[in-house]
Amino acid sequence: MISPQPVTDLMWAHWKTRTMLSAVEVGVFTELAGTPLTGPDLRDRLGLHPGPAADFFDALVALGLLVRADGRYANSPEAAEYLDANRPATYLGGSFMTQCPGMADDLTGVLRTGRAVNEAEDGRDFYRTMYAAAESVRAFQKDMTALSMGPARAIAVKFPWEKYRSLADIGCAEGALPGHVLAHHPHLTAIGFDLPPARAGFLEYTGRLGVADRIAFQEGDFFRDPLPSADVLVLGHVLHNWGRDEKLRLLRAAHEALPDGGAVLIYETLIDDERSSNAVGLILSLIMHSEVPGGFDYTGAECLAWLREAGFGQVCVEHLDGPESMVVGIK
Repeated sequence: MISPQPVTDLMWAHWKTRTMLSAVEVGVFTELAGTPLTGPDLRDRLGLHPGPAADFFDALVALGLLVRADGRYANSPEAAEYLDANRPATYLGGSFMTQCPGMADDLTGVLRTGRAVNEAEDGRDFYRTMYAAAESVRAFQKDMTALSMGPARAIAVKFPWEKYRSLADIGCAEGALPGHVLAHHPHLTAIGFDLPPARAGFLEYTGRLGVADRIAFQEGDFFRDPLPSADVLVLGHVLHNWGRDEKLRLLRAAHEALPDGGAVLIYETLIDDERSSNAVGLILSLIMHSEVPGGFDYTGAECLAWLREAGFGQVCVEHLDGPESMVVGIK
């Protein structure tokens, strides 16, 4: 199976650049030129909002621009040499900003205010707006397929589907996950659960995969309607759209909907537990701060704790593809 990682690495490259440019713009490297600082001290000196600041600083660690020791941040040798504005002989920040005008504007604003760029009051408003027009729905669904292709193919191979007969993908978009799983496992049937405007794109995509006879679309809002009944419930790039309370609410709803022995399967761009190596996970969390009020990404350890709190017994984390991992809880 061919991994999409070389392509997705390039898709994430501009976000890594945007993160660096925002750090240059708000003065992270110049502020750290004197002495290492704790996250709260650095945040306060730069005038950043507490919400996205920790993900921002740890993303810079994962990108190799900062180092973190004993709870304090310092410049990496390269950042100290080339990104400190008080070293004009070697400073590269000015030229980067000139060559990429406007790239960091939205992210920098979110870092300073903590407010998402869009006008929605919460994530549900964001999705109602996104799903209001056919063109925006299809664009969003295709974006989700691009984000899910690698993990969907890996899950088709790595998860023990032979133990189960059915799955329901909660917030299914085009249905990339159930479509590719069913293509590999002829004994399975599936449900795609999403808001009504997602139906057309879902039927088109799963039809192209040749699994339309084993998959059905079910309209619903997972905060208002009961979740579908299936042996496995999948939450792919869903939990990170919401705050902690909403995350737990969805996990409890999954626990209630599953039969004994059933599984909830969560796949996300998990932040590594040390918050120092998976730059994409940390950057995606910054994107959530930008796009969806209350949303944030999380570590595998955090997700395991939430699963236990929601009532799941056996829980585990497994790497999938590139920056993606899955977390599984058994009822």
